[in-house]
Amino acid sequence: MVKKIKYFAIIYSLIFFCAQIAFCDVITGKVNQNETLKNKNKIVDSYTQKPVTGAAISIPSVGFRTTSGSDGTFELNTQINETAILSVQKEGYRPFSLTIDENIASKPLKLGIEKSKIGDVTIQSDVCHLGDDVYSETSANSMDFKGKSVGSYFSKKFSAQTLRPHEEAVIIIGSVIGLDTKMAKELGQNQIAYVYSSPAEIFFNGNKIGELNINGDNQEIAIPRQLLRENNELTIKTGRNLFQHAYVDYDDIEIAGVRLEIKDKNSFAYK
Repeated sequence: MVKKIKYFAIIYSLIFFCAQIAFCDVITGKVNQNETLKNKNKIVDSYTQKPVTGAAISIPSVGFRTTSGSDGTFELNTQINETAILSVQKEGYRPFSLTIDENIASKPLKLGIEKSKIGDVTIQSDVCHLGDDVYSETSANSMDFKGKSVGSYFSKKFSAQTLRPHEEAVIIIGSVIGLDTKMAKELGQNQIAYVYSSPAEIFFNGNKIGELNINGDNQEIAIPRQLLRENNELTIKTGRNLFQHAYVDYDDIEIAGVRLEIKDKNSFAYK
């Protein structure tokens, strides 16, 4: 049975982009907090709020890479013209990614990264381009596609722990850009006039468990308990242009920060 992405992921993405324009945020996988930073970008531990030293920050589409200093700060000294994926990686922490644009990049950012937890599996931390490398300038985020496509789908095998009765497993898509779906078009995420693509599809051990319809961060897809095994395979297939019948026209998208998390269903709020 196909399980749709939870509605809060869509609501979160919309609120998230609106919030960035108005003020500086402490941004984690699930938390936004208002705080002024005095013109400095900073990486902190989302739980302790202490600076994280030596975190690798990158924006692959513009070739930007840097590392946080001893006080967790870093300079974002690069030009951001269109929406792009910013990635943060640090050993012992969950991979973090964030879609940013010129407005967001012009303001100080405080990024809270979460420590890895038992059962976490990092499936794809780097930015991965799916599609056929054929797209128009009106396609969502097309100006930011710099890497070559790996093809129409991404697939990765990995091991996972057995779930206890009070636990559930979810797939987190840290960031996705480039989707030209009907929903993305209705939300103004691309400028294509008349056509749109089918959603990207998420398969777990050969079974479809969800879809990606909009661009944004931290979209969550539940994994049915019966599908989780010791050895697993996750596949993400990009959509197709629904108005092109002469040949297959794949939607070009980029994803980052894909991971599996184990959550306690008895908790009031997931940590």
